[in-house]
Amino acid sequence: MTALTQNPTLGDLVKYELEPRYSREFVTLKSGASYAIGAVLGKITASGKYRASPIAEVVGDEGAENACAVLLEIVDATTADAIGLIAARGPILLSKDRLAYDSSVDLAAEKVAKIAQLASHGLVVRDTA
Repeated sequence: MTALTQNPTLGDLVKYELEPRYSREFVTLKSGASYAIGAVLGKITASGKYRASPIAEVVGDEGAENACAVLLEIVDATTADAIGLIAARGPILLSKDRLAYDSSVDLAAEKVAKIAQLASHGLVVRDTA
């Protein structure tokens, strides 16, 4: 029998949100990647676009190393910039195990640092079911 796998949903990621009209906004995601729901994002200072937040500054994408948002939908921006819906400010409670990090963020301490950066924007990450 074939096993079916369901992609994560918004309900898997967002566990509490006081006012979606306040905490969410549409932004431009930088081309060159396919973004998963729950992607931890940083804002590129020069362009105002968002990308997966790396652990350290990337030349040309300065500012994105500071995590400030979480993507609330799957977005394919592999060939061109794309629009995506993000959690930009809280209060909002997010599931820790549903976050998706940049490939450079691979150590537990680095993930803790990204979670702390998100908390400064009211995006609270918790262990949730």
